[in-house]
Order: sequence, then structure tokens, then C-alpha cells
Amino acid sequence: MTDLVQAQDPVVMGVLNVTPDSFSDGGRYADVDAAVAHGVRLHSDGAHLVDVGGESTRPGADRVDAETEVARVLPVVRELTAAGVPVSIDTTRARVAEAVLAAGADVVNDVSGGLADPDMARVVRDAGCPWVLMHWRGHSRRMRDLARYTDVVADVRAELAHRVDEALRAGVAADRIIVDPGLGFAKTAEHNWELSARLPELLDLGHPLLFGASRKSYLGQLLADPAGQPRATDGRAAATVATSVLAVAAGAWGVRVHDVRGTVDALAVWRATGRPRLVPTAPPYPGPPDGRGPVVGAGRAGR
Repeated sequence: MTDLVQAQDPVVMGVLNVTPDSFSDGGRYADVDAAVAHGVRLHSDGAHLVDVGGESTRPGADRVDAETEVARVLPVVRELTAAGVPVSIDTTRARVAEAVLAAGADVVNDVSGGLADPDMARVVRDAGCPWVLMHWRGHSRRMRDLARYTDVVADVRAELAHRVDEALRAGVAADRIIVDPGLGFAKTAEHNWELSARLPELLDLGHPLLFGASRKSYLGQLLADPAGQPRATDGRAAATVATSVLAVAAGAWGVRVHDVRGTVDALAVWRATGRPRLVPTAPPYPGPPDGRGPVVGAGRAGR
């Protein structure tokens, strides 16, 4: 596979949840044949990687055991790689990652940033594969209680820097590391918006950055109807595309999305218009949006 870590074009990672309880498409691809067909479709739509996950990490989700997770993902990964589809494995467990890498997966996407399983660094080091280190503070059951920051961007940056340092100390090559701010993981909607607005501060870490806003609840809140009912997950595609293009324009290495084709099309427009880049402006982040425009005079979230 082409070394995507060094890719000059934005990398699109397509989401494939082979779970019964993921927040957006849980149960839709729990069957192996359905999962493989969808993974092939994501790749044909333009996904550079298909990210296969066998354990839901939505807020409040219960954990499954390693045996269940392996049983869900391994047959799907084997068939996808046999079909020539590049695969990443969305897991926090070294045992799962090791099994799936042996079956042909190319990348480990670890939402815990290596915190959930200290043996993950060894697996990644020995495989020599790219490792996505996401900002994380705890498992799904308790993540809402952990969304407390002095300055969310500064705190996330510092905690990600520590995860990177730990990975390097474990022998993982610097050019194998990708970082992810972990939108929605121990983050409020305000935190997500501020991280998005100040993305260049996270790029200062010096590693490629993966951005994953796809269909998340804060987009549903932004698009709520006049009665305050959040937009359903299947109505968040346009907002997801917008966040993805803005993240790439701010310097993100890649985006993780459910709706691959719309994202790929939007990035084609971005390239055709000269790959414009967002330049940080002097005024401070104005606060979370309410659908009517910026909040004048609002302070930064978490302060």
C-alpha cells in the first residue's frame, strides 16, 4: 500500500462499524457479507482506508470482550484485504490489532491513544504500521464526566504530546504517528467547536492530524429544528462535509467520514480551486454557534 502518512492529498477514511450499537449505523453492517459489500463500496467511492470497528465507542456504550471484537472484525478484514481494499482497524486492544494486522490491515486507529492497552505500542512498533493516537480520557461509560478543561485546545494539545512522547519512548517511529483531537470523546459541543476553530494549534505538534466529526451529535445540535430537536444522524451529511473541508483547509492530514462520496467530491472542488488554506485570524474564537451566526463577545469554552 502507498504510504498514506506521507500523502500529499487529504486522506479519506471511510467508517465501517460491524457492531449492533454504534451511534449512527449500529446493526446495519453486523452481517459479514453486508459489511464487506459496504467496505468495497466505500473504497470505490474514494476512501483511501476503510476503518473497521468491532466495538462501539459512543458515549455510554458498554464494552465487549476481546473475543467478541475479534470475531466481528477479523472475517470482514480478511475479505476486504483479499479484495484489495486498504483497511485500518479501529480498536483499543493490542490483541485485536495484532490479529487484524496479521490478516492484512495497514493502520491501527486507537481511540484511546494507547492508554487503554499498554501493549499496543509494542504491536505497532513491531508491525511498523501507522498508528492514530486519539485524545482520550476514559472509556465510553464515563467520558461525559471527564469533559472538564482549563483551555480545551491547550489541554488536548498537551495530553496528545504526552501520548506521542510515550509512543516514541516505546520505540514507535516518529513518521508512523498520526494524532486526532478526539471530537466528542470527553468533549462538549463547545469543546468540539473550539478545537475545530483552533486546529492549527494542534498541528504544531508536528504530526499528521486526523479529523473525525462525521455525523456527531454536536452537528445534530447545530442543525436542530425550531423546537430544539437535534437533526437525525442521516441528515448531517452536508454539515459533515463542511467540517471535513474546513479541517483540510486548516491543514488536517485526513478526515474520517461515513459519507465518503460527498466528502471526496467536495475535496475535488477544493483542489480545483487551488487548495485554499485557512489562515488563523487575530480575533479570538467567538464561542459555539447557535445556527444564527457568531456569538458576539462570548469567551472561550472552558474558561
